[in-house]
Amino acid sequence: MLLHSDWYTSVCTMNEQSLLTLSDWQRAYLAGAQPRALLEARAQRLAAQAAAPDWIHRVSSAQLEQQIQALEARLAAASSRASLLNEAPLFGVPFAVKDNIDVEGMPTTAACPAYAYTAGRNAHAVQRLLSAGAVCLGKTNLDQFATGLVGARSPYGRPASCFDAERVSGGSSSGSAVVVARGEVAFSLGTDTAGSGRVPAGFNNLVGLKPTPGRVGTSGVVPACRSLDCVSIFALTLDDAATVLSVMEGPDPADAFSHFEPGPGTWPAKLRVGVPLAPALDEAGYGDAWDESLRLLRALGHEVVPLDFDPLHAVADLLYNGPWVAERHAVVQELLDSQPEALDPTVRQVIESARGQTATDAFRGQYRLREAQRELRSLWRKVDVLMVPTAPRHPRFAELDADPLRVNARLGHYTNFVNLLGWCALSLPAGFTPEGLPFGVSFIAPGGADVALARFGLNWQAAADAPRREGGGAGGRRASKR
Repeated sequence: MLLHSDWYTSVCTMNEQSLLTLSDWQRAYLAGAQPRALLEARAQRLAAQAAAPDWIHRVSSAQLEQQIQALEARLAAASSRASLLNEAPLFGVPFAVKDNIDVEGMPTTAACPAYAYTAGRNAHAVQRLLSAGAVCLGKTNLDQFATGLVGARSPYGRPASCFDAERVSGGSSSGSAVVVARGEVAFSLGTDTAGSGRVPAGFNNLVGLKPTPGRVGTSGVVPACRSLDCVSIFALTLDDAATVLSVMEGPDPADAFSHFEPGPGTWPAKLRVGVPLAPALDEAGYGDAWDESLRLLRALGHEVVPLDFDPLHAVADLLYNGPWVAERHAVVQELLDSQPEALDPTVRQVIESARGQTATDAFRGQYRLREAQRELRSLWRKVDVLMVPTAPRHPRFAELDADPLRVNARLGHYTNFVNLLGWCALSLPAGFTPEGLPFGVSFIAPGGADVALARFGLNWQAAADAPRREGGGAGGRRASKR
């Protein structure tokens, strides 16, 4: 487990509020803690808190009781607690699910009340987590239909960064990031099509793990762009995120885009790391934090290779300015035609642009993407992995309100191209600005290299030892301002 600070070590005691990571929960159960006591205390603490826009739906008492009884039955049947935790690595660990992912018996809204339905079965990824013993505490807020990187396009409210209540949480997986950063759950699920599992991680000092498209099944997920969507993971440590991925990954018979290949497990000790030739950073303090990340890479013996990112940005342009926006339209066409007022105005504006796309445009876009994919394969002969700022800036709500489309688009500068190219990515904490805002970097690798990327990230993060700021739960010293 990665220890981020003396504060982090000091809070790892047996009381419920200090159970933050998978290791904390496992130690508690190995020491004899009962799942009912810990989970009921956690649910009661969340219920006692003031209403917040981070959650859309919390687990009912009956649903929690059903999960606890299943845990108690497994515990009674186990030969030992150690063997049970080996068999079920997420036993009794609470998690949250972005509300475009189905959980049986709970509503799925995609942050649009007019679209809501009650899920009759669990999404493939959720079922794997539950089978490993995890306990779902509810569904979290998001940019409506996962269309946005700001986390503010929802009728259920606008989550804020845990480090500054005046700044966006990042999206679209806004609530999923915030509830982990606040220490309310040990991990959460998001989705990531254009950066939705990475940008919120960067803004909340979290690990955001986005697997190779197809590595985790997406059946039971309301699509944004079905051919590109990934189920992503938010956690306080990379160890935890990697453990969760190991539980979820694998073939999904109900997902036509499921494509699991194990890939390489390790890389050489010294790598060529491609970085932007001229990084676009617009937030005070981000430049110094970026320079420190470069220094750390060199100190670890890696070669830093500056690259022209224009070919990657050209690919990214296809996502919203090309025919892929029609995939979003395919999901909500009926609702958009019958109840256009049900959609957030900015989300509606984005999706309605698909009406100007034709089948011919779709094929031309596919041709451009195939050409770019072929040309960019040569990139991996020059470098082994890419490192980029997770986001170029951290906007305030006032900036977003003044220019909602442009501010949002800016946040995808280093994320939008990844899924179109079939690559995997990992956002990691990389320090703080003098103002106290977290800065994150993302490492990007070829498709299938998820395990090697995670091991590289573990080494990098151990060296970075990015401190977590005390106060307001796990999220940081500014959380109390919310």
